[in-house]
Amino acid sequence: MVSLGSVFGLLLLIIVRASRSAGIGFRFASYIDNYMVLQKEPSGAVIWGFGTPGATVTVTLCQGQDTIMKKVTSVKAPSNTWMVVLDPVKPGGPFEVMAQQTLGIVNLTLRVHDVLFGDVWLCSGQSNMEMTMLQIFNASKELSDAAAYQSVRIFSVSLIQAEEELEDLDKVDLSWSKPTAGNLGHGNFTYMSAVCWLFGRYLYDTLQYPIGLVSSSWGGTPIEVWSSGRTLKACGVPNTGSERVLQPERKPMRSDCKSEGSLCPLERFLPPASVTGPVTHSVLWNAMIHPLQNMTLKGVLWYQGESNANYNRDLYSCMFPALIEDWRQTFHYGSQGQTERFFPFGFVQLSSYELMNTSDYGFPEIRWHQTADFGFVPNLKMPNTFMAVAMDLCDKDSPFGSIHPRDKQTVAYRLHLGARALAYGETNLTFQGPLPTKIELLTHNELLNLTYDQEIQVLRQDNKSFEISCCSDHQCKWLPAPVNSFSTKTLILGVDACLGTVVAVRYAWTTWPCDYKQCAIYHPSSTLPAPPFTALITHQVPRRRAGGSKDIWSSTNSFIQGRGL
Repeated sequence: MVSLGSVFGLLLLIIVRASRSAGIGFRFASYIDNYMVLQKEPSGAVIWGFGTPGATVTVTLCQGQDTIMKKVTSVKAPSNTWMVVLDPVKPGGPFEVMAQQTLGIVNLTLRVHDVLFGDVWLCSGQSNMEMTMLQIFNASKELSDAAAYQSVRIFSVSLIQAEEELEDLDKVDLSWSKPTAGNLGHGNFTYMSAVCWLFGRYLYDTLQYPIGLVSSSWGGTPIEVWSSGRTLKACGVPNTGSERVLQPERKPMRSDCKSEGSLCPLERFLPPASVTGPVTHSVLWNAMIHPLQNMTLKGVLWYQGESNANYNRDLYSCMFPALIEDWRQTFHYGSQGQTERFFPFGFVQLSSYELMNTSDYGFPEIRWHQTADFGFVPNLKMPNTFMAVAMDLCDKDSPFGSIHPRDKQTVAYRLHLGARALAYGETNLTFQGPLPTKIELLTHNELLNLTYDQEIQVLRQDNKSFEISCCSDHQCKWLPAPVNSFSTKTLILGVDACLGTVVAVRYAWTTWPCDYKQCAIYHPSSTLPAPPFTALITHQVPRRRAGGSKDIWSSTNSFIQGRGL
């Protein structure tokens, strides 16, 4: 006969073992934490985590003493994960999110508090996205202003590589936090991203509801490390990801010189270790982007391209649109359809830096490839995208090298204009600079007439900003095309320097197109610069001069089309 004590002991052992089993690994995903921002209506926020297979998980959203909603799911094997999609919630807060796991008679509870609902933006790229508030102009004032933006919350992913796609982040540099001078200016090229923060701050000023900012960047990285293997394969990218990526050559700064002389030896200068990153293909996609796929997002910001100036440059026009499409698909399905399939994707067109070799066209070509060779966005290959032109924000005296300009306020402001127009549907807002929609070669007068899609302001009439490709005897060369005259929407270039045939025209096609905010063409009311472009002049047709009988030849390009949202 079994004693009552033996039965009680056996039952107690079973309860203890069940309790230990039920408690193994029950947690939220790494980025679900106190102070977080979840995506507001019309999307539903995704809450997920890890637990014991077979257990029931109940997620409750509370505000004060009120229960707003409950969602019930179970822990799936073999991933040991659970997930719920909350009903859409209006912007605001604070809320509490509670998750309770039940397995048999054992209950375990997790809580995160001070949760807000608003718009969540992911910011990624290389060192110009990674630069912190400590590194920009007027840093002290910008950091002191952070106290007024307690509803703009920040999160920063650690620099981690992985050979395979990770399900969750392996490490976090900065858990969800309210902004402070300390966590916005933690150091150089650490956290928090200045472009990301300033963009969120400008958005908050307009929207007046919570903004969540997720920074996942690593300096000195080519686009290949942020791309999935399937994306690279689709673009025919050679599998050379372990090779060293050549950094752009630059003029030496005085701090680079070992002597006090005015000249330094010409050599290839490499950025400090803090702004060099991995080059093995897909390792940051695996470790720093894929783990975020279940997060419901409003949109993405991207600032990258410098490391591709000398690495797979000609493939960038395929890789960048392909990355955008792949990220969109991944986040849409990862969030159970809650992140929009074609969510807004904004990016920064590369700024300027000082080169030793002024004939290096790496940066101009990457700027062009950033638009999939259209010269503008959105376009057929890059729908629902917006771009901040930054080639006029040069900074030759930057202590971080001229490749890292310190004016991130203007970058973020131009980005937020694009977001307001494209992501938020604000009308009657000028958010991008003028671009020619019609180019006519008037051979009789040796002039080239450019008609723009909006009013223009000509800040400089020089013979460097515009160039024409002049061909004769089967050879072509680029020649200066000085501005002859201009009006509200038109600009006329002199092409008399060409003794052959004018076959193309380009604008701002150098690494350093102009001094700070002094490029040739802007929009008059918004100080938005015209983006660089190149266009073939593809055919000629005769037309009559008004009031006369002489034929002139009008040649129109076919590469630049009108833009619209």
